[in-house]
Amino acid sequence: MGKKGVLLVNLGSPDSTEVKDVRRYLDEFLMDERVIDIPYWKRYLLIKGIILNTRPKKSAAAYKKIWWKEGSPLVVISERFTEKLKKKVDLPIALGMRYGSMSIENALNELKQQGVSEVFLIPLYPHYAMSSFETVVEKAKDLLKASFKEMSLTVQPAFYDDPDYIRVMSENLKDQLEGFEYDHILFSYHGIPERHIYKGDPTGTHCKLDGSCCETSSEAHKTCYRHQCFETTKAMVKELGLKEGTYRNSFQSRLLKDPWLKPYTDHELEAMPEQGIKKLAVITPAFVADCLETLEEIAMEGKEEFLQFGGEDFKHIACLNENEAWVAVVQNWIEEWQSN
Repeated sequence: MGKKGVLLVNLGSPDSTEVKDVRRYLDEFLMDERVIDIPYWKRYLLIKGIILNTRPKKSAAAYKKIWWKEGSPLVVISERFTEKLKKKVDLPIALGMRYGSMSIENALNELKQQGVSEVFLIPLYPHYAMSSFETVVEKAKDLLKASFKEMSLTVQPAFYDDPDYIRVMSENLKDQLEGFEYDHILFSYHGIPERHIYKGDPTGTHCKLDGSCCETSSEAHKTCYRHQCFETTKAMVKELGLKEGTYRNSFQSRLLKDPWLKPYTDHELEAMPEQGIKKLAVITPAFVADCLETLEEIAMEGKEEFLQFGGEDFKHIACLNENEAWVAVVQNWIEEWQSN
């Protein structure tokens, strides 16, 4: 038996808020065929010809609003989380990012130098989507095949309904709601194009994006992002005993003009005050660490939008980040794998 080690992977971040660094990062991210899944030549023209000439400047300005003195919040939080985990687990642990200079390849090299040949990969995404969970796993597999042939890989499945994950998410929400009089909770998940749902359906017929397919048992649910998001909300609602009518789901972060999963978070934020919802808490369960999509898009832009349309009070619920209970959950997964 070989030596065991753990590889944690999150999304990634530009090296700085300079436009050139943001452009380089977006180039790698958006050229990923699992993120923008159109033929290569079309993707090349769209990304290199249009998006990279306009978006980096806007994105750099957004990153500047949330950047910490130590660097990117996503990276800094992920590093702190990894350090806490290292103190609890007696195994080599390396942190990699799917995009950017903190690459998965660098992390694998780090494990290799420590003599690791059996790798436990934990994609830090609770839900399965081709543009997040799947691209991490496939990238790791490609790297092993090409450069780390002596290594084997075990993957932690998407943990959207893991009872321990649900428990710590619910506790985190409860703790942060203390002292905040809310009349509604919005579960805002990262959006994906609707076509990704159809593409990820192994049956080819189950997913219809209607009111019933996510509720009807199917093999398709193992790779259905929409179903898994709804299941997370359902499990948390049950855990917390939330009343019907005091919460809802939405999807944020659209790109391009294709139809994405609905309802859209920004539309919900605009409509809620008119519906009598004046004091809102927003939680983002698709993320385990705060990042651009939570700190800028929700805590800043979302709040501004909600208040502008007549809302009175708004609370962004911070992600699990380096929460001790969350560290303990991942520790348990590692120890279970280690003992097998």
